[in-house]
Amino acid sequence: MPGLTRRELAALALAVVSGMLARSAHAQREFPARPIRWIVPYPAGTVADIVARTIGTQLAIDTGQPVQIENRAGGNTALGAIEAARAPADGYTVLSADNGTLVFNPALYRNLSYNPARDFAPVTLLARLPMVLLVGPASGVRDARAFIADARAFPGKVSFASAGTGSVQHLAMELLQRQAGLRMVHVPYRGAAPALADLAGGQLAAMMSDLSAAHRFIRSGKVRALAVANATRLPQLPAVPTFAELGMPQVEAAVLMGLAAPAGTPPEVVARLQQSVASAIHNPAVLRKLGEFDVEPVGSTPARFEALIGDETARWHPLIKDLGLLLD
Repeated sequence: MPGLTRRELAALALAVVSGMLARSAHAQREFPARPIRWIVPYPAGTVADIVARTIGTQLAIDTGQPVQIENRAGGNTALGAIEAARAPADGYTVLSADNGTLVFNPALYRNLSYNPARDFAPVTLLARLPMVLLVGPASGVRDARAFIADARAFPGKVSFASAGTGSVQHLAMELLQRQAGLRMVHVPYRGAAPALADLAGGQLAAMMSDLSAAHRFIRSGKVRALAVANATRLPQLPAVPTFAELGMPQVEAAVLMGLAAPAGTPPEVVARLQQSVASAIHNPAVLRKLGEFDVEPVGSTPARFEALIGDETARWHPLIKDLGLLLD
């Protein structure tokens, strides 16, 4: 600026930076100052809904502001995603966004009505639900090696269920087929529950399912767990090996439940959201409740969640493309 000395310019710059920092700190201290709207793109009573309500209840206690869960199911999570993307970018509307919403849908739909990278700011990974390879009670195989050997010996004869084409359950089994050199028949269902019921009833041979959906079938002996698609063994299934132990470390898959805010939400507000949500996740009462549903809590930083989305996109999109999967 003309007429200002270097000292005056330096003082002005310092004042501007100080003002920005003060506003940022004020925003973090004051947020939230009113109710938070949490959109869940699944029906009430699903695991995604239970996770959101469990964390949201504690978040409301911690912040002193109501957290209003709004179920907007439909369009393979697209309806809820669109609703959240259109909301003001002020941190008061958030979306339960899993890997279906953020990773799979952009590859499965040519005309997707939202763009995850453009429309959302990642906040945190709420939880993971690792996949488990299951067989029904009629199956004579007792371990994953025997299952793979049988499926390899009879190409096109073994059928497997999934929660739907393009679901993580479906893609996890396709990944296993690629890694093990198998050719099985995919039978898609409308959700994991009916698929598990038919697996337990002996109508199908196998399925990949998250432990949360399958735990009551496993504990009752109606289905048998053969391997977990996780880096380490699961504490709930200590005797069940990982695929890595079987020589297939690439077979790793999980439902990834995250939280996203509309794009343009101020970084300081995103940071405050993440801190508050992570604190709620690690409250002992919340951990106990999530543990009852075999949900693995996380609470990662926005940067780590964003990096995970990128890694998952790079990992799954080529498989979806190779399979020629399109849902529109």
